[in-house]
Amino acid sequence: MKNTLLIIGGFYHLGFAIFHLFFWRLFHWKKDLASLTIINRAVIQILNLCITFVFIVVAYISLFYSAEMLSTNLGKVITASISLFWLIRFVEQLYFFGLKKLFSIILKILFFAGFIIYLIPSL
Repeated sequence: MKNTLLIIGGFYHLGFAIFHLFFWRLFHWKKDLASLTIINRAVIQILNLCITFVFIVVAYISLFYSAEMLSTNLGKVITASISLFWLIRFVEQLYFFGLKKLFSIILKILFFAGFIIYLIPSL
């Protein structure tokens, strides 16, 4: 079961990587970010690309190294850290976006799911 959760987690992270690649179009960044300074505009886009890369790496590790994630101390630390990442992301979403919009509620559920998907194998 734990191995299956890590495989699900791999596809979960691939989904978020793809989602983040569509941010420019989904959130109208060409228009909306134009009002920011060059530095702030660049920081937002760079952070988005970096988190996309992290999601791809986590997906790869989850899909191709799930046995190591479950059987080594380093793997367990990585798995627990991924779980903690999604818990923090859940709390941040709640703090910054509240519970007002359906899209925000859906994201909160997805973030909490990421927490659980990696929490169980880390125990």
